[in-house]
Amino acid sequence: MVQQAVLDRVFAALADPTRRGILVRLGQRPATIGELAEPTGMTLTGMKKHVQVLEDAGLVVTEKVGRSRQCRLGDAPLDEAMAWISFYQRLWARRLDGLDAYFTLKQSDSKGP
Repeated sequence: MVQQAVLDRVFAALADPTRRGILVRLGQRPATIGELAEPTGMTLTGMKKHVQVLEDAGLVVTEKVGRSRQCRLGDAPLDEAMAWISFYQRLWARRLDGLDAYFTLKQSDSKGP
């Protein structure tokens, strides 16, 4: 159940394009909340809420530096999310391969001798 909660937080955080943009930006280098908010025109409060969602999911880590909050990518639980995605990718690939084999067999049967 804990894994489900982690996945829920990660996928919910990644579902928002603003938060994905924050991750892209932090992939280049750490930034303050003000630096993240500036190009978007968002308020500091609004940006802080987005960063908090990412932080709760383990995707971002913040640290108080003087009067600002420095943000950087966290040691995210993306491995768990990728494992979940990979499992279902393999599952659906096997099912689709089976469906393809079935239709190929049906097609060759319908041509008959």
